[in-house]
Amino acid sequence: MRALITGAGGFVGGWLAEHLRAAGDEVVAVDQQVEITDAPAVLSAVKSAEPEAVYHLAALTHVGASWDDPLRVLEVNVLGTAAVLAAARQCGTEPRVLVTSSAEVYGKVADDRDLPISETAPTAPLTPYAASKLAAEAVCLQAHAGHGQPVIVVRPFNHIGPGQSASFAVAALAQRISRAVAEGADGIPVGNLSARRDFTDVRDVVRAYRLLVERGEAGRLYNVCSGTDRSIREVAEVMLEQAGVHLELRTDPELVRPVDVPVLRGDPRRLFDATGWRPEIPFEQTIADVLAWWREAA
Repeated sequence: MRALITGAGGFVGGWLAEHLRAAGDEVVAVDQQVEITDAPAVLSAVKSAEPEAVYHLAALTHVGASWDDPLRVLEVNVLGTAAVLAAARQCGTEPRVLVTSSAEVYGKVADDRDLPISETAPTAPLTPYAASKLAAEAVCLQAHAGHGQPVIVVRPFNHIGPGQSASFAVAALAQRISRAVAEGADGIPVGNLSARRDFTDVRDVVRAYRLLVERGEAGRLYNVCSGTDRSIREVAEVMLEQAGVHLELRTDPELVRPVDVPVLRGDPRRLFDATGWRPEIPFEQTIADVLAWWREAA
């Protein structure tokens, strides 16, 4: 399969490209010089690639930073998605398109009885990032309804793994622990440790993406998640145990988001039923790999 990836230079995009090549696919990455909101440039890139599948990952993805420039987040995440979909419709090869949304669109779950969260749950975005992703979903579903375009939307929950930016919580913990060990410090700054998230290894996530392009139903939404949630405190404790150190976890108000979702735990049954996918990499192995990556980088 000839696959085009937008955002191939990012954390998930790099792992996706590696997985697709290992599966025998030919991979074309949209040049990083192409502005994803520049519709003519995107069309030119997609036409040149002649893809059978398009994986649209390019986006502004940092939830906390979305408060700083919400207009830019909307522009990139919504108009960029519209440009990619339009290019896929006009490129002549009728590719299947997978667009990455986010579990952040669900917002705050009112009651534990509403967990795990299925794709039919109400959406209530609490951040500019989440709002932009929900709007991008609407663009995708309209493209399917209005044009019959073969679009699949994924709502990944928190994905982690080696190589992730320290602007994300798990990678940031690994970076701070590695630096503290190297410098002989006795503590590290942390944000909200009580938040609970459904973590999946990025290497499992990209397997799900390819399987959905092959087997998913166009016009549908799919959670990509493990079905298990853990608190950030639990993540930190596992990391400290693996690092063999005791460090004080000191809450830094600067690291606490203005609005935070207390718990996200997804229901992956629709994904399971459609593809047979299951997460394969144990959580402890993922944390060990993340920590090892940051030890090398520290």
